[in-house]
Amino acid sequence: MGQHLVLAGAGHAHMVTLQNISVLIGKGHRVTAIGPSEHHFYSGMGPGMLGGTYASDEISFNSKKGVEGQGGTFVKDLVVRIDCEKKTVTLQSGTEIGYDVLSCNCGSQVVSSFGYGEIPVYPVKPIENLKNLRQAIKQKKTGEPVCVAVIGGGPSSAEVAGNLIQLFVQDGRPGSKVHLLCRSHFMSGFNEKVRKYCRGYLAKQDVIIAENTGNASLVGREVVLTDGNRIEVDFVVQATGVRPVSLFSDSSMTTGPDGGLAVNEYLQYVNDPSIFGGGDCISFMPQPLSKVGVYAVRQNQVLYSNLVAALDGKGLQTFDPGGEFLLVFNLGCGYGVLQKMGFVFRGKLPFWIKDLIDRRFMKRFQG
Repeated sequence: MGQHLVLAGAGHAHMVTLQNISVLIGKGHRVTAIGPSEHHFYSGMGPGMLGGTYASDEISFNSKKGVEGQGGTFVKDLVVRIDCEKKTVTLQSGTEIGYDVLSCNCGSQVVSSFGYGEIPVYPVKPIENLKNLRQAIKQKKTGEPVCVAVIGGGPSSAEVAGNLIQLFVQDGRPGSKVHLLCRSHFMSGFNEKVRKYCRGYLAKQDVIIAENTGNASLVGREVVLTDGNRIEVDFVVQATGVRPVSLFSDSSMTTGPDGGLAVNEYLQYVNDPSIFGGGDCISFMPQPLSKVGVYAVRQNQVLYSNLVAALDGKGLQTFDPGGEFLLVFNLGCGYGVLQKMGFVFRGKLPFWIKDLIDRRFMKRFQG
């Protein structure tokens, strides 16, 4: 008799598994995928969607169609609790679903103590928020200047800021402003060349970069900084770093220091061999991993292989995070900054390389 595989989330680490649902069903198993939306957006191309380089359908996967088209079941909902003893997941709607094997790829949430005021606030996760921000800006009166505050000092904030400038140019909004407000230092986790190139390009695009602003809050239509400075804005983007969703701590499960599901070298929950996970929602206990999409992509094949092994009662494969990975930041208007180990360069070519890699990824899994 086959078993029931439940996929909590349809993110990057589940791409190979989602692509092979028909194989699992052919073995006699049942597959249920649960996601908060029928479409999943590829985060690496999100800023480009904001700027207008990509249409939303170019960077999204139709999860529902892909699952159901292979004979699986798709449930549009959110997993809010896992009961390891009963082997069930509880959904936001109150529905309970039983599983034999469970795999979690539930993503991350924005870390912020940012207060909300009278104006729209758009966290960078989920990526659909960037689509909504683009639509909200385009709905403004033709030619009307717009002011956006981007809260955060990392690569997400840099990419969002640069692509907002691209949107303003394409949309014909002269006089529009982007304030990039860094709690501490801009791009502090990267080498001096990366910081210099990103800062220099954004400054040329008239992005206003402020460092050591501390925690910001909203009062009316103004962003208020800890030094008392006030900036009147139309929109706010939160790019203040991410952490795993609270699902696992809410379920009294063992988590890593960042709150992610504690998994071993097989991407298997340390306290239950029937539960696996990948992507931003896990804490890989053999070594800490940055919250970057490249690890989720690298986990794809191993996670799928181990889910098949768990369903079929076979041996597991270990996950090797690999060495240094390529980083390319899309700063808008076809400009990128590339870093690989100690090598850094900037310009149109880095963006072209990123665009090529991203489009190949989409072509591989979008069908």
